Amino acid sequence: MSDTGQIPSMQEMANRMAIEDVLNKHSRGVDRADGDLLKSAYWPEAEVAYGGFNGPAHRFCETLPTAIKRYAATAHRVTNVSIDFYDDDAVVESYVTAYHYLALDDAQDTEMTYVGRYVDHIQRRGDQWKIMFRRVVMEWNQNLTATAQFDGPTFSGLARGGRAPTDPLYEMQQKVSGGS
Repeated sequence: MSDTGQIPSMQEMANRMAIEDVLNKHSRGVDRADGDLLKSAYWPEAEVAYGGFNGPAHRFCETLPTAIKRYAATAHRVTNVSIDFYDDDAVVESYVTAYHYLALDDAQDTEMTYVGRYVDHIQRRGDQWKIMFRRVVMEWNQNLTATAQFDGPTFSGLARGGRAPTDPLYEMQQKVSGGS
């Protein structure tokens, strides 16, 4: 573990960037309901402690896409990433703010905001970092009647987010990669 404020080596910077990529891809996997992308953030034998699900991470990744689609939209924001290195292992604390928009047919839509932290054991094997264990720590949450507006001059013509594979991100990846 380096001293606070110490200038990192190039190798440490590369390791930090790889770990942050894992965290970002995990959030994308959740929000796009992309089980394969979500799975790519975990080693095969990894475990999670999500409260409602505690057990094998890959099984969690297989069930999450169906569960998250209950919401019309979600957005997970990971910030304040602190990484403590221990050779090929790292303890990573990151703050998460997650927004969940629930569209209801027979009642007013709702918005749930969740604020908490991920406390991860992330491990390097060769030149790749992935999560070995994730614990979700809840700080607070808020549930409100939705105030979203989807129509009007400010929002007309904007693309709308969706789930894999129809979200605009996947369409752009297909276009740029030539469909490969």
